Amino acid sequence: MILAPSILTADFLHLGEIIETINRSEADWLHLDVMDGVFVPNLSFGFPVLKQIAKVMEKPMDAHLMIVEPQKFITQFRDLGVQVLTVHYEACAHLHGIIMKIKEAGMKAGVALNPHTPVELLTDVLDELDMVLIMSVNPGFGGQKFIPRTVDKVRRLKAMIDQKKLQTLIEVDGGINLETGKQMTDAGAEVLVVGNTIFNENNPEEMIRKMKSVL
Repeated sequence: MILAPSILTADFLHLGEIIETINRSEADWLHLDVMDGVFVPNLSFGFPVLKQIAKVMEKPMDAHLMIVEPQKFITQFRDLGVQVLTVHYEACAHLHGIIMKIKEAGMKAGVALNPHTPVELLTDVLDELDMVLIMSVNPGFGGQKFIPRTVDKVRRLKAMIDQKKLQTLIEVDGGINLETGKQMTDAGAEVLVVGNTIFNENNPEEMIRKMKSVL
């Protein structure tokens, strides 16, 4: 299981310390939630902050673009050193072309699905994807309640991937804790994005270790 802490709900007054904690920890990736206030009703951080994070981050960076027209920023994320770039199915009129541009830029390509979007809509591009991100909350804000039907959604996606004999990873983001994380990995997810469960703890590094040992 790949654990990817999301810093969306972390204390940005202590961002440097948070990045150092993630670097020291057993976490596998850093998950970057990028929001534009248009595709989702919230703003997160832009390139000035991302550049500072990239300077000191020692783990692979997994960027989740909750923005319109993500194709405009592919090279900028490549230049930051992002390894996995995920765009939303719902934001891309020409999804296949954007997937190809991400891969041509040297990154792994992911597609995210909102809670209302069926996994079956990815049938014609699944062969091209390195990862599918299943949203288990509505995108835009951290700390939301997990949507239970996501379990079946992950199972259906895993069956599609296995039927095609692909190596596509399944990532889940939203409301993940020890209980829901176990449900997700049992259903077939390989990557868990975790925010509040880690950063609401007095010792985030210990919670990361616990999640890695249990899930």
